[in-house]
Amino acid sequence: MEQKELAIHVDNVNKVYKLYNRNRDRLIESLGLSRKPRSTEYYALKNVSMDIYKGETVGIIGTNGSGKSTILKIITGVLHETSGNVQVNGRISALLELGAGFNMEYNGIENVYLNGTMTGFSEKEIDEKLQDILDFADIGDYVYQPVKTYSSGMFVRLAFAVAINIDPEILIVDEALSVGDVFFQAKCYRKFEEFKKKGKTILFVSHDLSAISKYCDRAILLNQGVKLGEGTPKDMIDAYKRVLVGQYEVPKATENVPDLTADQDVRAALDKRQEEQKKERDCEAKKEEQTAEKTASKSAGGQMGVNPELLEYGTKAAEIVEYYVTDKNGINTTAILKGDEFTLHMKVKMHQDLPAPIFALSIKNIKGVEITGTNTMFEKTFLDSVTAGQIKEITFTQRMMLQGGDYLISLGVTGYEKDTFVVYHRLYDVMNITVVSDKNTVGYFDMESKVEVKDI
Repeated sequence: MEQKELAIHVDNVNKVYKLYNRNRDRLIESLGLSRKPRSTEYYALKNVSMDIYKGETVGIIGTNGSGKSTILKIITGVLHETSGNVQVNGRISALLELGAGFNMEYNGIENVYLNGTMTGFSEKEIDEKLQDILDFADIGDYVYQPVKTYSSGMFVRLAFAVAINIDPEILIVDEALSVGDVFFQAKCYRKFEEFKKKGKTILFVSHDLSAISKYCDRAILLNQGVKLGEGTPKDMIDAYKRVLVGQYEVPKATENVPDLTADQDVRAALDKRQEEQKKERDCEAKKEEQTAEKTASKSAGGQMGVNPELLEYGTKAAEIVEYYVTDKNGINTTAILKGDEFTLHMKVKMHQDLPAPIFALSIKNIKGVEITGTNTMFEKTFLDSVTAGQIKEITFTQRMMLQGGDYLISLGVTGYEKDTFVVYHRLYDVMNITVVSDKNTVGYFDMESKVEVKDI
């Protein structure tokens, strides 16, 4: 088996900042005039480890303040770690937040040479690449104006053009692409594809989960400075969605992935949460057994395509107890002809009084990209309160216009209690459907184009 070559190795990195209530406390502590510490420690990163291999495209995801930008800055040398070790094998080109590495008083051309020189290129080498950089940036005569006069869009165009055209071995991008317009973003992602084909290494942070799913070989999930897991983009995106609603469980470790939740404080907190969740699951065991018995008594057709390893979570104040798909003739199936109507059926039992539950459906492709979805709030179909013991049957009927192939269905019951968003029950990738088609067009959807060709 061929040994993978490391591009980036991060080993137990910590980044600690000292926080002071008053500026005088900073001065007193720095001069050693106080026996007591005048600061509190804030861990921007806590025992974070990761390996990025040459030729991989890896995405880092997490909520704001999770340490994503901090780890990129440490890898690129903009920041220094408090403890731990970082090794980089290859020439890096980085596009961090706007302004990083640029002199605001210089014009665009001067900043191209400044950045190229900082990366290790000679003036002659930059001369050879200059036209490619200017063509990619496409900001016209503004390149001769001081960059402090640029709009954010022009700035990111030039910065990305420099980063992408100086032929780095490792490209690091921190969310900057979200600033450019849709045409520039498309051009950048085409360049990503070219980089991948050339075997370059790409590490990037993005809140665009579709981009993470489409372009990344792996994803790493950070939360509050701690690495919670790494794995396929699909698995980490699902875990990230659980983090957003405070219902995260440690995912199963994948092959060759070390246990990076070994920090005692983190491990203890996660263990406590897991114990609580185990008790909740035990309390629900009888209910689930009853549900399983009901489900087993259904026709076999209603259970076709059900995922035995589905991901579920929620408070269970409301519970999805039954789900299946029927075709236009009302027959249970998981194979839908493109162009036909189909219906997804979902039964939900209320275990508590709820103000206004929201019933949701989404469809993803097998890479985990959400293609389409809706819910009763969007559709303004059901906005009423419910009482414990009620069972609601919800049906989503729509015409199938997706291209032929396999897709995954996710279901959910959520709601707002005052201003707090609560997940009552979510079932990710609960079942699959196969779209049968004799004509596929480009992309995800068929726009049902009517095409004519005439002699003139």
